Amino acid sequence: MSHLDYAAYLKSKIRTVRDWPKPGVNFRDVTTLFHDPEAFRAVVDAFALECRELNINLIAAVDARGFIIAGALAYQMNLPFMLVRKKGKLPYRTVSADYDLEYGSASIEIHADACKAGDRVLIIDDLIATGGTLLAAMKLIRSLHAEVVGVAAIIDLPELGGSRKLREAGLLVHVLCEFSESE
Repeated sequence: MSHLDYAAYLKSKIRTVRDWPKPGVNFRDVTTLFHDPEAFRAVVDAFALECRELNINLIAAVDARGFIIAGALAYQMNLPFMLVRKKGKLPYRTVSADYDLEYGSASIEIHADACKAGDRVLIIDDLIATGGTLLAAMKLIRSLHAEVVGVAAIIDLPELGGSRKLREAGLLVHVLCEFSESE
């Protein structure tokens, strides 16, 4: 299957919810993709290939849909899995960062012992919009002296500029499909 056919296949498995969580936002709902075992396996297999090529030894994921993908990926790759959570959800000592969303702002945290110098980390999320969440996660991981090799997401929303910002920050960006705002 060509890359274009593969991207079209994945896009056909993703539901768009218009005007959610607020008017003007097109929410790309990957829960429908997770509900299809073949499509979900295709996503995890694609990210596993990326992990092997980049010699990753730690997978991080952003709360909450990123956890689903990264949990399956960490299991398949037999790698540790780091949680990047919304503020106040982790029970141990944490480091945190604030960031802007497409429709607001928030804070994320990781455990202070979640990674160490020398770790090669791939951060997983369901989609890249403005890039704020992934840039904040990168900042947190780097603050613990680990190397963030790249980010991987099912969906890129290129019109919102996040993937460009991530590349400008020196990260490799791996996405499986893109949606324009008009789709």
